[in-house]
Amino acid sequence: MISAGSSRTRQAASAAGGVRRMRWTKDMNANALRAYYRAKGKETAGIAYRARMHCFFAELEPSIPVTEQNLADRVRNIMRSKIFDDTELERLRREAIPSSNELATAGDEAPQATDQLSRVEAAMDLPVVGDSDDDEMVSHELEQMRSILEEAILETRSMPLENRPRLPRIPLSKRNRAVVRALNPMLVTYLEASRDLCETDSVLFGAAVAACRIIGAKLSMAGRATKQSSAIPAWRKRIQDRIANARALIGRLISFRSGNNRPRVVRTVRMAFAGTNISLSQPDITQKLTERIDDLKQKVAAWGKRIHRFTERSRRFNQNRLFQSDQKRLYKSLERPEVCGAGPGPDQANTVAFWRGLWSEPVNHSEGPWTEVVASQCASITPMDPIIIMPDDVAEAVRRAPNWKSPDSTDCITTG
Repeated sequence: MISAGSSRTRQAASAAGGVRRMRWTKDMNANALRAYYRAKGKETAGIAYRARMHCFFAELEPSIPVTEQNLADRVRNIMRSKIFDDTELERLRREAIPSSNELATAGDEAPQATDQLSRVEAAMDLPVVGDSDDDEMVSHELEQMRSILEEAILETRSMPLENRPRLPRIPLSKRNRAVVRALNPMLVTYLEASRDLCETDSVLFGAAVAACRIIGAKLSMAGRATKQSSAIPAWRKRIQDRIANARALIGRLISFRSGNNRPRVVRTVRMAFAGTNISLSQPDITQKLTERIDDLKQKVAAWGKRIHRFTERSRRFNQNRLFQSDQKRLYKSLERPEVCGAGPGPDQANTVAFWRGLWSEPVNHSEGPWTEVVASQCASITPMDPIIIMPDDVAEAVRRAPNWKSPDSTDCITTG
């Protein structure tokens, strides 16, 4: 009896002189499912069962030459085309699973890690490979992941905490979860051998680094500390380039005005006057050169002031923001170590003598006639009453000032 989907799902077998089509009967389809259930057992995913399924099908149908991939495709087509109903599928399953006890040893020969990684590969939605080397490929992937994990753990063990890379956020996907599930059993050996909490932390961090490397996420190896970027803004770099080009052009123009008629200098001068009606042979070329040089100098000064204004504005903005958040830190940044507390303080007698020599000694200055005019105009002004500042007045003025802003015995504002 020919199955309903056999006309669409015929397998090709190599034959001399061309390709021979083969029709699948219902018994052949049933034997394919029996071999599938017998090799699969209670597994729900993975491709490591294909070799066993191929062996079981060869025992049931020794006269049919079929490859592992063709057999797997045939089983998948049977499931999709609903050749057998649910009752028949359950009957074939019950017939196949008890008989699998005879080859339980053969089914257990594959390492447990191999089956585990094969399930991971299936969860990662990788394309199905149609070779008989599927088990070898799975083992190779597993060994590669294990070597990456071991290398990452060895690196993080001897790495200081401040030098550890910052771990990126890994998006949630089926593939990334499968990688993490595959790495979890590999950590058992390292975690059991850890002696303290620090070593456990390094093992877990190394596993996270290994997962990022396997997935392909980028790791920042510059350390965890986020350093402030010192990159020059693009607009500022453009202005600096304009200033450099203008200064170079000014130098060429001055050189040409001084009598340097080299071809390279002349070519630059012609480019400077391009688009104008100025010729280098006209009589007033020297005046035109001077005007052009002055114009470029004014542009350079304007560009430099633009950068200076932005720098000053940024400095004031940062200081105001720091003053609102942390005044102590602002005052500490304004201190000058070479002035505050640098060396012994001056002697009191020498200080008094110095300032007394400045203000108490009469000095005859050479005053112009305008000083007499100013003095005559100010003669009618009533002098201000003398003010005597007592220590109590000073104490009252500084009573509400924060003590960490007041000068200490060295007359320097401290922030400690």
